[in-house]
Amino acid sequence: MRKGVLLSVVLLLCFAVAAIAVPSGRTLEFDKSPMGTVTFSGEIHKNAGVSCKECHNKDMFPKMKMGTVEIKMDAIYAGQLCGKCHNGERAFEAKANCTRCHKK
Repeated sequence: MRKGVLLSVVLLLCFAVAAIAVPSGRTLEFDKSPMGTVTFSGEIHKNAGVSCKECHNKDMFPKMKMGTVEIKMDAIYAGQLCGKCHNGERAFEAKANCTRCHKK
């Protein structure tokens, strides 16, 4: 009985942390590019029908922590990372729309 209760509490905490990790309307700013700051909007991506797991997986962004993956435009243009969707088919093409992400 105690193990079942403990397991339930642990699972509830895990789900609560996952829900808090990326609240609706959260944005992340990546300001290391000389092309300008890139602001990632969780709300825009959610409204476009993108689930967290589509990007947060072992092949793209394994940890939900900024700075754990180096983002390079060559990788994006090659269809990796953000380029998996920003390819001109599912979402606007990254290579032809620099200023849609990079703002000076």
